[in-house]
Amino acid sequence: MTTKQRRLPRGVREQQLIDAAVSVFSRGDYRTVSVDEIAAAAGTSKPTVYHHLGSKERIFVACVRREMERLVEAVRSAVHDPHAPRDEDPLRRGIQAFFTFVVDHRESWTVLYRRAAVQGEPFAGETARMRDRVTAEVAELITSCTQSDYGTLEPRDAQLLARVAVSTADAFADWLLDHPDETPDTMAGHVTALTWSHLSARRPASS
Repeated sequence: MTTKQRRLPRGVREQQLIDAAVSVFSRGDYRTVSVDEIAAAAGTSKPTVYHHLGSKERIFVACVRREMERLVEAVRSAVHDPHAPRDEDPLRRGIQAFFTFVVDHRESWTVLYRRAAVQGEPFAGETARMRDRVTAEVAELITSCTQSDYGTLEPRDAQLLARVAVSTADAFADWLLDHPDETPDTMAGHVTALTWSHLSARRPASS
């Protein structure tokens, strides 16, 4: 370990190690990836990785938590962008931010949904808890967006619609990555159109 590495603040060094771990986990199955590989990718020693992040399980959980936090923040920032046009659909904006994150951070997406989701506990639970946070924010957004046209939605209805949006976005993400001719904007249009179509039956009948 070099003098420069020893002098790095602990938080900075941990983030560098997580960067390396995300890259390694995105290329191989959790069970076959070794801490030695993560250390080599980070340009450090195996004891250093253990010292900062702990066991392989803890390393993987740290990767899942950080990448999901990044995803949640990207969606949240887009939805609540104070500089966005007033006539722009904030739900579409948030979904587009989701797809943009997937395209720009393919390794993160692989770890979150192609690795963590199939590994069982505790990894699947971490992903589920973070997804619930996204769903809750989308449900709140749908409620605020629909009050003028549909009246106040029941919390259960808003939750169901939010799950439609989040689950559809999840399903479309792999399609987007496998079809480079598609864009985050077009995918966001598909997801929001499908979500809002579920509200058509709630529109008050004209007198």
